[in-house]
Amino acid sequence: MLIKPNLKDEEIIACLRDAYGLTIEKVVFLPLGSDFNTAVYRVTTTDGADHFLKLRSGEFLEASVSVPKYLADLGIKQVIPPLTTKTGQLSTNLGDFKAILYPYVESRNGVDTKLSEDQWTQFGAAIKKLHSIDIPSSITKDIPRETFSSKGRETVKAFLVRIESEGGEEPVAVKMALFLKSKSAEILKIIEQTEELAITIQKQPLDYVLCHADMHGWNLILDKENALYIVDWDTIIYAPKERDLMFIGAGIWDSGLTASEEESLFYQGYGQTTINKDVLCYYRFERIIQDIGDYCEYIFLSDEGGDDRVQCFEHLQPVFLPNGAIERAYDAYNTRKIL
Repeated sequence: MLIKPNLKDEEIIACLRDAYGLTIEKVVFLPLGSDFNTAVYRVTTTDGADHFLKLRSGEFLEASVSVPKYLADLGIKQVIPPLTTKTGQLSTNLGDFKAILYPYVESRNGVDTKLSEDQWTQFGAAIKKLHSIDIPSSITKDIPRETFSSKGRETVKAFLVRIESEGGEEPVAVKMALFLKSKSAEILKIIEQTEELAITIQKQPLDYVLCHADMHGWNLILDKENALYIVDWDTIIYAPKERDLMFIGAGIWDSGLTASEEESLFYQGYGQTTINKDVLCYYRFERIIQDIGDYCEYIFLSDEGGDDRVQCFEHLQPVFLPNGAIERAYDAYNTRKIL
């Protein structure tokens, strides 16, 4: 979120005092990320200690904090665990938000600073641990299970119909409508192929594992010593392992590597595995559709958001460029039968 929530600093200070026993001297909003339901802050105590505060509105999964805490307690170094409140909880309430507090890590993300070969291998090894670990059901009980729902596809189809007769008056909405109209046939083709893949894979026997489900470069961070961390566990889900593996070589962010180079380094850490190409392709297409739907909802259903709205439009356009996410998805789709 790039726009600061309508929340007074004094409210944040009081919350952290009551829940965590901290005396906060400074609160700084950080305009980071593209999640419209999440706002983050750097808060500094009177003794100079920095903390990272995450405020989450809307749906909140307890497992999004309990799972990384469990993984960190097992010694998985690539996870930053949330801090506990005075009563031992991993979050607290702040108005309409869930507040989660973390140690502050001075870092750069994996988009602004490219991962080294060793870090790519560490990344693969960490995801393998996540996919292999047995976590108690008391921790995972609220985690959803993949259903291959058509909800996102139906949302995008509805918006494509809507913009044929109305595109809004606000400048970003007008630009978005014109852009989507120019790409409408391409988007509908992606939806059709995704629906066909969904039917195909639901007839197959599938193994489900615990997946992070948003495993792109913005959710990989490197600290000052170049230690790698995986952050943002809000979309955690039980799904085929391809739910996470689809990000490797998908062109969702500029890693500085080719698709084959990403895959080679990642799987050095992850280990040899059989990949269901139908499932991989489904997730790559579905991710594109989901992003389009989310951006449409944010731009067309409200006039609020300012820079966040502009960011949505800016993030969507590269998806359609040569070697972008759509082209990479089709590369996998067109070769899946011979791999």
